[in-house]
Amino acid sequence: MAHQTDPTSMDTEVRGARNASFDDLLQILERDQDAKIDLVAPASAISAVDGNLTVTGMEPVLTPSGVTQADGAYRPTAVADEGIADKLKIPTAYLRRMRAEAVDLYDLNVNGWLQKDPTRRFLLRAFKGEPGVLRAWLSDGYKIIDHLDMLTAVLAGIEESGHPVKITGADLTERRMIVRVESEHVEALAPELLRGYRSPFTGQSGDQLPIVSAGFVLTNSEVGSGKYAITPRIVVRVCGNGMTITKDAFGKVHLGARMDQGIVRFSEDTQEKNLALITAQTRDAVATFMNRDYVERKLADIQREAGREITSPTEAVELVAKQLRFSDSVRESVFSHFIRGGQTTAGGIMQAITATAQTLDDGDAAYELETQALSAMAIAAAA
Repeated sequence: MAHQTDPTSMDTEVRGARNASFDDLLQILERDQDAKIDLVAPASAISAVDGNLTVTGMEPVLTPSGVTQADGAYRPTAVADEGIADKLKIPTAYLRRMRAEAVDLYDLNVNGWLQKDPTRRFLLRAFKGEPGVLRAWLSDGYKIIDHLDMLTAVLAGIEESGHPVKITGADLTERRMIVRVESEHVEALAPELLRGYRSPFTGQSGDQLPIVSAGFVLTNSEVGSGKYAITPRIVVRVCGNGMTITKDAFGKVHLGARMDQGIVRFSEDTQEKNLALITAQTRDAVATFMNRDYVERKLADIQREAGREITSPTEAVELVAKQLRFSDSVRESVFSHFIRGGQTTAGGIMQAITATAQTLDDGDAAYELETQALSAMAIAAAA
């Protein structure tokens, strides 16, 4: 079930969703698009007041919805504070402590470093409001690729490919959008990978349903937390676990030309060029990843390590958790899923990690954990 934050009371939380349907995701993105404001401002136009960032001296612009004013106060999210810390070279932990315990010191530090270089310019990504929400503090060379534009281009690419797919779920967080896409027709048998495995969710055996499907995951960040990417993903039918193959991803970093000062507006020509590239890359990704030969090649690679027996589950999980820096709660969940899965192999470690990812409430944490599953299997197999 999708969980959404209340759009009428955002404060410093950006509206989001976990395991949302496509329709829910689209509704949130369209609503957010109307509330967005992006501006490039010099340090001299920005000041910190009571923990808010106040912008002054920006020229208003006329848009189809009326006059847009950029001047005003914006309350930083945790992600925006990370950007402020990075660009002003203030330790992030210290900035967070000042916000929590001594907001006057927060203002003093931020203003002091802004005044050191008053002509330096930053891209501020925000939602309008009284005060507004500052969701990102970025370089003025950051290339904007909005979630809604990306999703529209990706859907166009899928349609051009002619390959039938379904969107099986989406997450929207302060940091990124994550959309999981699965082929409706491309599947492969994986009896070696699933031998002896039981779904921790239904108890069904992988021996009864030894099938995987082709898929991919779309990711994008509007706030500097990663590139736009299309990453192949193989989905285990019996439990919904996803194996994300990050080394084969199509991607593009958010780097572009320096932008002019003021409220950011893109010409139709610029937007069309950006979206045409994403559409073409999506079409290529569908052709490459939604292909039985590709899935079977990747399965062969995975199964070479997946069958390695694990003689000491506790030590294996501890080793993986230490090397991949899992939290205690994630480590405990992985161990529990490993035991319940009944597959005492390196592949069982991988399945336990992807199963744990499905249970996490935090969409970012779930995505990042799933991307570590194949590395975890390799660590366990080599131990």
